[in-house]
Amino acid sequence: MADAEKPQAVMDDAASGAAADDAGFDRLQINVESVGPCKKHVRVTVPREVIDDVMQGAVDELMTSAAVPGFRIGHVPEQLIRRRFRSELADQVKQKVLMQSLEWIAEAEDLDPINEPNLDVESIEVPDEGDFEYEFDVEVRPEFDLPDYKGLKIERPVREISDGDVDAYLQEFVEQYGQLEPVEEPASLEDFVTVEADFVHDGKVLHHIDELSLRVRPVLRFQDAEFSGFDKEVVGAKEGDTRELDLTVSMEADNIGMRGETVTLKMTVLDVKRLRRPELDDEFLSRLNVESEEQLRDEVRKMLERQVTYEQRQSTRRQVLEKITESADWDLPEDLVRKQVENALRREILEMQQAGFTRSEIAARENDLRQKSISMTRQNLKEHFVLDRIAEEEDLEVTSTDIELEITMMALQRGENPRRVRARLVKSGMIENLEAQIRERKAVDVILENAEFQESEMAPPTEVSVAAVNRSVCGEPVGLPDDEAEEDAGEE
Repeated sequence: MADAEKPQAVMDDAASGAAADDAGFDRLQINVESVGPCKKHVRVTVPREVIDDVMQGAVDELMTSAAVPGFRIGHVPEQLIRRRFRSELADQVKQKVLMQSLEWIAEAEDLDPINEPNLDVESIEVPDEGDFEYEFDVEVRPEFDLPDYKGLKIERPVREISDGDVDAYLQEFVEQYGQLEPVEEPASLEDFVTVEADFVHDGKVLHHIDELSLRVRPVLRFQDAEFSGFDKEVVGAKEGDTRELDLTVSMEADNIGMRGETVTLKMTVLDVKRLRRPELDDEFLSRLNVESEEQLRDEVRKMLERQVTYEQRQSTRRQVLEKITESADWDLPEDLVRKQVENALRREILEMQQAGFTRSEIAARENDLRQKSISMTRQNLKEHFVLDRIAEEEDLEVTSTDIELEITMMALQRGENPRRVRARLVKSGMIENLEAQIRERKAVDVILENAEFQESEMAPPTEVSVAAVNRSVCGEPVGLPDDEAEEDAGEE
């Protein structure tokens, strides 16, 4: 989680500053109280003499540099400086007192913030007389004893990649670059139907979509609900036919009031389209930055192997978290969990991109994750804190080479230039997520290197049976700030 992984708080800024100008800040009165899960309330009293010392330092500095009509620079009387620059001095003193006191607190109290403190700097005023008091709440990393993470007994799912797996996945991979063509026939499995859709609840239309493209697959999955047996309802449908589907809204949908409610999708078929896959000719292979079909098959095999590694890593993470339950029984603030929902989704999607999943597979998993977003985020946060502690314990670092290698692999899977992938990651703020993921992965690798494994057969992927829709049945889409949805829509 970006906020949890790399806190960029006011306290961070203060702690990174020079500590030379303590000016008596060791005389601060600091009271820290726990006020909830991972939350501290800090009350600070800055003695008057400390404020006076800071003010005098600011005045002395202005006396050597201020330009005042009628006086040479460096010869302006102190009282005139205090009177003429009263507002500027007050702002400077407030900033310096806050920054240096926060610096002292961060060092003296050993706080480990994961978010910015809720400190309203604009509303704070340093009094002309008497001590200066201020207070704030700050979210901090949970305190827990790190368990023995070496020698764990882990079940590891394994799967051999066959030539048949490569053939099947190559078809799925190439589909990303296909073109949809209208057909006069009734809809068949894997066709696309364009429908006019109304989402209705208690007789009221929640929202209307003029044209919505749906792939005919067994499961229709929205961001907050899904329908099983969609293929049985739609196969054989043609232009003008109508269908009604009842969907139950996920209990973790963004719209709290709609959780568990039934929404009816009323749709009219406008047309039927069939996907035409591109030929594996030289032009298409060049677009993918490969020289031959054999090289493409080799790359597809590597993608599938990375996906197996991804599933193994995810399984390992789940088991590791389960095995340290006694140490991870701390609670997390609900507001922190809610703030991290989108970030948790970013992380999962980024990892799937790195693992070589196709866009349709990622879309299907994204909607599944959205329907479990709160519980997933809570679990991921705890997982992050534990793995972060292990990374610290093992002195694990992420190099620029590590990051560039990941970007290169993602670019190859997407048929893009690595510079473009990097630019998009930077623009969307996901480059920090990538660095954190690599660090956590190294922590998982340490656990794996020291674990005892029992192998089990990995279940085959199921995303090819899911038609994912970047829409919420309750309202507008809440997709991640990425350009993939637009690219997918353009290609379709």
